[in-house]
Order: sequence, then structure tokens, then C-alpha cells
Amino acid sequence: MDVVATGTNQPGAKYDRLIKSAKGVPSVSTIVVHPCDESSLRGALDSAEAGIIKAILVGPAARIRDAAAKHDLDISGYEIIDTPPTEAAAAAKGVQLIHEGKGQVLMKGSLHTDEIMRAVTAKDGGLRTNRRVSHVFVMDVPAYTETVFVTDAAINIFPDLDAKRDIIQNAVDLFNQAGFGTTPRVAILSAVETVTSKIPSTIEAAALCKMADRKQITGALLDGPLAFDNAIDIEAARIKGIRSEVAGKAQILVVPDLESGNMLAKNLAYFAKADGAGIVLGARVPVVLTSRADSARSRMASAAVAALYADARRRSAPIAAA
Repeated sequence: MDVVATGTNQPGAKYDRLIKSAKGVPSVSTIVVHPCDESSLRGALDSAEAGIIKAILVGPAARIRDAAAKHDLDISGYEIIDTPPTEAAAAAKGVQLIHEGKGQVLMKGSLHTDEIMRAVTAKDGGLRTNRRVSHVFVMDVPAYTETVFVTDAAINIFPDLDAKRDIIQNAVDLFNQAGFGTTPRVAILSAVETVTSKIPSTIEAAALCKMADRKQITGALLDGPLAFDNAIDIEAARIKGIRSEVAGKAQILVVPDLESGNMLAKNLAYFAKADGAGIVLGARVPVVLTSRADSARSRMASAAVAALYADARRRSAPIAAA
């Protein structure tokens, strides 16, 4: 099931298809942590009313109800689990509910990202796996044919080679399992497309490509180092004499560090008018990360990505167990 049609360049068209696909799978129980302002509460309720998630609201009940009343949001049909009035308490309770099997997805509300991620990555009682936790922006760029993944732009500040291996594998697994297609084209970005000791990220890019050759990274086509232009523009790649199955038509953009990734994603959002859905991978369940600046459309798209991925994981679990 491909959720995004190649060749669809109308603004928002890729997200329309993404959200439609998510409505076609069973809604996933989602623990919404500390939804105590309008944007986070409305985002969760819109996704629930669209049939994408089944929202369980976790946090100080009085504040959640006050936010709903202030902004005329009906939460009468939703389960609310009360916690002490701190972000840390809500985050801890949300993680506990995941352990208890009450939810398949964790969603960030109005608390700080550091607070929820501290609970997710805690050595005791967290949601760690043997995979490094990383973030993916799933971006609908109107000027680009493909849905673009940008990773990691929110969690790992200066990832080393092993962390980048997991960052890539997390994004590839999401792409392959959530219906974006198969065998994505992964561009490992740097400032140049040649390997040089003066720019360490070019050496890591080359090493990651060799790791893919040796099946240490699977399910994708990798190329790098690639500069941004020859990663996404076929003519730029041709002029530079780069011949590969990835150059000029990348679907996953792997950035050298968080700073460059964050700037790239925000440049796409503000200059190219791209929508960006955010999801954290590598934990026991997908974690939806939203920002106060996110549009309602981006929030629903984030929930849709998590729902599609959670559904794919649920369907493959019996096979994995066997």
C-alpha cells in the first residue's frame, strides 16, 4: 500500500493521501501526554474524530478540562487519567500506561520535548529498545515529487557512526512498513559530494554506504556523501557527473547533525511551504512529537504516520513471534 502517489505535486496532496490511508486501518490507542493547551488538545481530538486514533488524555485533569472549556472543545467522550500537576508526572504516567498495554502510540501534548523524551529514554522504566531512538520529519514539499524524510533533526545532536546507522535504519523501516513504498533512496548529506578528511561527515557517509553493502543497514539504497542539490535535483547530479540510483531523486535525507537537520526542515517549511509531520522511532512504540507552531494538518499527519506504522508493527508481530 503506497500512501503517496508519485507525481503528486499539489500543496497538501501527499498529506491528504497519507491521512486517507490512516483512516483505512484500525484506529490505534494513543496516550496523549499533558494536552493542556488548545493546539495539543485540538490536534488529538481532530485525529480521534477522524478515526485515526483512540485518544486517552493523561495529565492534570482540571487543566485539561479548563483548556477544553476555554476553547469550546468537547472531551465528554474521552477517558482522562489524572496526574499530579507537573509535566514530569504526566510523562511518567504516559510511559507507564504503554507498559501496561493501554496504548500503541505515545503523543506529546503541551509539555516540553525534553520532558517526554526523558521518560521515554529512562534506563529504568523507559521505552528503550536495542535501537537508538531518533526523529524523522515526514515532509510534504509541494515543489518535490516525493514525500521527503529528514532525519535526525530533533533528538540526536551529534550522532556518531553507530548512531547514524540506527537513525537510517529507523527511517528505512518506517518508510517500508508504513506504506510509503519499498526500498527507499537514502541520501547521506554533507557540504560536498566527494570524500575528504577535511569534512568528517563525508567519511562517515562513505562508511555508511559500505555498511549497507555489508548488510549492516538493510531495506534501502544508500548513496553519499551528497550535497543537497545533487541529492534532490537530477540536473544538478548530472552536471556534477554523479551516477547513482539515489542522486537527484532521494526520498530520505540523512543530515550530519541536529543543527543542520533542524535548519533544513524549517527552511523547507517556511521557504518551500512544506508541511512537516514528526515522529520518534526506535522506542517500544512510535512517539508523536508536535510543536506549538504546527498546523492542525501537520498534527493529524503526524498521528497518521504513527497509526500506519503501529498498525504495520501490530500485523507483523505474529510473524516475528513465530
